[in-house]
Amino acid sequence: MKTVEIIGYRRANLGKNDAQKIREEGHVPCVLYGGDNQVHFYAPVILFRDLVYTNEAHFVSLNIEGEECQAIMQEVQFHPVSEIILHVDFLRISNERKIKMEIPVRLVGQAPGVAKGGLLVRKRAALKVYAFPKDMPDHIDIDCSSLDFHHAIKVSDVKIPNLELLDPKAAAIASVEVPRAAKMAEEAAAAPAEGAAAPAAGAAPAAGAAPADAKKAEAPKKDEKKK
Repeated sequence: MKTVEIIGYRRANLGKNDAQKIREEGHVPCVLYGGDNQVHFYAPVILFRDLVYTNEAHFVSLNIEGEECQAIMQEVQFHPVSEIILHVDFLRISNERKIKMEIPVRLVGQAPGVAKGGLLVRKRAALKVYAFPKDMPDHIDIDCSSLDFHHAIKVSDVKIPNLELLDPKAAAIASVEVPRAAKMAEEAAAAPAEGAAAPAAGAAPAAGAAPADAKKAEAPKKDEKKK
């Protein structure tokens, strides 16, 4: 897995006002977990470009005022409107301990269902993985070359040596679905047939069947014979 270097500086003060000032100066407030003490620091926002805006996972080489360690980005918070990075949490890692990471998924191969007019839908952008750092991949390739209509590749179908997938086994990663336009066309074609099956209101009775009014009219005649 590739490594991104982040150079940081310890924060002298904590609090919302101090964090806002740091952001206005073009930096990102951060916290490093996993050691004896939490380390609050900040780093230039430009250094996060290759770490956050990418479709691959990365390790992080942190250098906080000369103190270096290996880490992973555990959580990133964005502004809900501007999508500016507001805060980043890092976790210190060791080669001797397994870690949990979200590894991006890439769909590869030509699905037969797509060739027939279907739509390949990605159900999961990343998978939660538990493994030693040395076994962590940049991304996970999902082979869709056998995926047909209404079929899906599930987490249970993915087998990678030395990796434990933590997502539900029955969860779908990708599937081939019928496009919405095709579904509407099928429903429209089926509608007349369904309408024809039901008898129309006011339709004439079947041949040989006596009208209901006629049956009612015959009843008094039988009573008259009895008299």
